[in-house]
Amino acid sequence: MKLSQYFLPVLKETPAEATILSHQYMLRAGMIRQNGAGIYSWLPLGLKVLRKIETIVREEMDRAGAVELLMPTIQQAELWQESGRYDDYGKEMLRITDRHDREMLFGPTNEEMITDIFRSYVRSYKQLPLNLYHIQWKFRDEIRPRFGVMRGREFLMKDAYSFDIDADSARRSYQKMFCAYLNAFDRMGLTAIPMRADTGPIGGDLSHEFIILADTGESAVFCDKALLDLPVPGPDFDFEGDLEAELSKRTQYYAATEEMHVEAEFEGIPAERQVSARGIEVGHIFNFGTKYSAPMKADIMNAEGKSVPVQMGSYGIGVSRLVGGIIEASHDDKGIIWPKSVSPFDVGIVTVKAKDPTIQTAGADAYQTLYNAGFDVLYDDRDASPGVKLSTMELIGLPYVLVIGPKGLEKGVVEVKTRADGSSEEMSMDAAHNLLKANA
Repeated sequence: MKLSQYFLPVLKETPAEATILSHQYMLRAGMIRQNGAGIYSWLPLGLKVLRKIETIVREEMDRAGAVELLMPTIQQAELWQESGRYDDYGKEMLRITDRHDREMLFGPTNEEMITDIFRSYVRSYKQLPLNLYHIQWKFRDEIRPRFGVMRGREFLMKDAYSFDIDADSARRSYQKMFCAYLNAFDRMGLTAIPMRADTGPIGGDLSHEFIILADTGESAVFCDKALLDLPVPGPDFDFEGDLEAELSKRTQYYAATEEMHVEAEFEGIPAERQVSARGIEVGHIFNFGTKYSAPMKADIMNAEGKSVPVQMGSYGIGVSRLVGGIIEASHDDKGIIWPKSVSPFDVGIVTVKAKDPTIQTAGADAYQTLYNAGFDVLYDDRDASPGVKLSTMELIGLPYVLVIGPKGLEKGVVEVKTRADGSSEEMSMDAAHNLLKANA
């Protein structure tokens, strides 16, 4: 994409309403625009990142055996009244009435709806286990939305729901999601620590939050430093194999959110391994048994011919929240530093003395070469100063930037800037192409 033809409304000044760094950079980089308190339009650059995160989440859910569907944003109040949560959920739920005076709501979560879908079609244990998920926009009427997409009112969420015949099978489904989450966050360049957590309004007795450490985190977290160095299950992990071992590998170490923190246990960790920090929640998983299936009569026939309520769990990832979380975890004073897997473009091209016909030709040739090789390229072909162009590239955080100027052309080289470490190196265009291909 040529920048002269793209929509990238970058800002020089930091908007006054942005109090944390990710919100500041997302506004300055032209990723989002606020429409109302906690409600944002996703502009082209932000949408590209959002879609890449969504793709990673989808691929890891599919690999773990979950099946995708799509549920509506608007739900009938009757389902929530049936589960007993309609009056309990509080003012965060946006309640609405249609023209026929039917009570409805903008869904903050989907336990009731997915339970209704399940009970309509599944009758026997032979149809289990089953895990259904979707990626959909949700709404929670936060009393004080803040921190940009980190705590907005409208947000994109991946939520999965597992159904099993008994508690042992339900625990195995929980373990699958536990491992899938570790892989998904790792692919985004994040070290996500599973921490025991309060189940909150979802309910249940087994729950983990996945936390990334960041100075601007919303809450205090406590863990054993050993957790930071554990490898994730990885792309070759067997989801039909020994899941308990993978779970135990992490749960043997102390890790808890502020609400679940036990100081005496934490003090038992060797002092050099005690990590007390701020954290950002990017995922939350629950095993809540029959909390919804029992009142909603989502029953199945077991092997003995007895009708029993299905065992359930739910598993959420804040897809839009992750955009802000990644920025909080990966930035410097010049702007965002995107991990390659979620960067809006693979590489940028900047030309110095862009009006020079020779430079124009070299920039266009480099752009076409990389585009033909399958790279997603942002070519800054504007008639602007090198400083303006380079500061734009640093702000939006592309992993690599190729700088093409008259001095380099005389030597037959381009300058390759690596955003992650700030290094730069001169090399031929072929060598630059090979470097990008090797690090794709």
